[in-house]
Amino acid sequence: MGKSRNTRRGGAGSAEAVVEAVDGGLAELIPDRDRARAWTLLIDGAPQSYVDLDDPACLSFEYQRRLGHVIDLAAPAGKPIQAVHLGGGALTLARYVAATRPRSTQQVVEFDAALVQLVRRELPLDPNARIRVRSTDARAGLAKLPEGWADLVVADVFSGARTPAHLTSIEFLDEVRRALRPGGIYAANLADGPPLAHLRGQIATVAARFTDLALIADPTVLRGKRFGNAVLVASDHPLPLAELTRRAASDPHPGRLQHGRELTDFTGGAIPVTDAAAVASPAPPPSVFR
Repeated sequence: MGKSRNTRRGGAGSAEAVVEAVDGGLAELIPDRDRARAWTLLIDGAPQSYVDLDDPACLSFEYQRRLGHVIDLAAPAGKPIQAVHLGGGALTLARYVAATRPRSTQQVVEFDAALVQLVRRELPLDPNARIRVRSTDARAGLAKLPEGWADLVVADVFSGARTPAHLTSIEFLDEVRRALRPGGIYAANLADGPPLAHLRGQIATVAARFTDLALIADPTVLRGKRFGNAVLVASDHPLPLAELTRRAASDPHPGRLQHGRELTDFTGGAIPVTDAAAVASPAPPPSVFR
């Protein structure tokens, strides 16, 4: 897609919105009228990321707050980790890791090279952050990592507001397992709505490759009342369930954690997804972004 750029006034301050065509659609960086150097990234009108350059530990979106809890509990506080982010957006979570766990080494895999250029130009990274960004397919980038390299793999990949089919399968999870060290954590941002068939299938798929799983989501999403995000967390070692439960429940928009028998019952007999049967996640209804 050819690139074009224009700007317009944003909010009550002097900052201007940036609008630019990227590979995945029309990107907009909208300034926050209440924070001097904070921005929301939208792609084709769908909110993707929020970044405060003055406070990279600020996580505004509820699903990112839940992923932030996972990051906080992935190792003792402040300890550097090796993290992989599949899907970059505005690099919100990579910035969060760099701010809360200095000296961490991170790999970001973001397919949209034009988006990466836009974000680097308009929302520059801390030059001291050890963040490497590769513009390639998430699964291909994951396959290039050394075996057992990562303490944490975060999957937050959307194309046209849908997770691509090849990132939903058992074969994809095999690559995740290969890249993780023993005891490492996998966390995925999933989006679904009633009847939650995609979400149930993803739980079954991850359960086929990891021994301990937890799901965090808004209770109305879990009840199939509306379309929304759910964060699926998995490891081959016991997860910090009590603290994850407490943190999710204390968020501005409280989340509920499911684990064990409750999560098995929620999955409802769904079977793991293979490459041969995989489909992209469902598109959100237009009302979600109004």
